[in-house]
Amino acid sequence: QVQLVESGGGLVQAGGSLRLSCAASGRTFSSYAMGWFRQAPGKEREFVAAITSSGGNTYYARSVKGRFTISRDNAKNTVYLQINTLTPEDTAVYYCAAGTITILTMKTVKAYDYWGKGTQVTVSS
Repeated sequence: QVQLVESGGGLVQAGGSLRLSCAASGRTFSSYAMGWFRQAPGKEREFVAAITSSGGNTYYARSVKGRFTISRDNAKNTVYLQINTLTPEDTAVYYCAAGTITILTMKTVKAYDYWGKGTQVTVSS
């Protein structure tokens, strides 16, 4: 069992930055790949970024590549999402997730076993 708790969301002006954190409980954190997803009102949950269990490989949605950076600290059981140059289109609830995923499944919601409750990011224009 892994419990995930996101933090770091908030209200920010367009062009600003945020750093989201996801703290995990359990001693098996380092064995899981981690992902970040987001869900805007009225839209489906969408993949944002993923990182392998060791942190050696990262993957991004095309829409955020170059602006978002995912990282993890296995010693702290925490995964991060650095978000730069925010736009109003980034407004959403951001979720972190843990799972045993592959390159083929990492963008799929159902591939992840554990989810946090999310943190709200609101970008004003």
